[in-house]
Amino acid sequence: MMAGILHTIVFHRALGLVRPKDVDLELFEITYVQCGDVELEKKIDEKIDHFISWVEKHPNKKSQICLSFYEVKSKQPSWFTNKTERLYWEQWYVNLNVTQHPKHHSSKSHHTKLVVDPGESATEERSCRRAMVEASLREVLFQIIKFVNEKKDHVPPISEGVIYFPYEITIPSSSDSAFGMDMIKRMLHSGHPTMLS
Repeated sequence: MMAGILHTIVFHRALGLVRPKDVDLELFEITYVQCGDVELEKKIDEKIDHFISWVEKHPNKKSQICLSFYEVKSKQPSWFTNKTERLYWEQWYVNLNVTQHPKHHSSKSHHTKLVVDPGESATEERSCRRAMVEASLREVLFQIIKFVNEKKDHVPPISEGVIYFPYEITIPSSSDSAFGMDMIKRMLHSGHPTMLS
């Protein structure tokens, strides 16, 4: 699911000749397109793995990934700054609500032991939840495609021979506040980013 969102954004912001690759999601009847670049897929997969690990360690915290596109600008060297800086021209914030599946449990009374069996109602509930997530994901993918086709004025000039704009994927750090402060610092340095939640 997360891979579908990130790859869709990167694919639609690709500049040069790419080899599109259709990917079918296992849980849903949705197909998305990747750029067909092994290194790009590896980087995105690594970030998703790190994000999943973070979510498992912080199950009740807000979950968000930020995909940022930027330009690298040279600066006059000085004592306090690097020779280059990143100017972020588009940032995508992907907010996730991760839900825990209720576990089967037993309850005891004074005389009997009752095992709660989810049965058909739980299966129907899972099926309904899956349909809702699928519809939501499909809507997000359509929003991405609509947005990238409509909003182009802020995209910087294309350098010859470059296939992808420089990008980075940021996941939460050890605390939400650190992640939030990092995003605020970027907004202050790069102006108001373009967002999709």
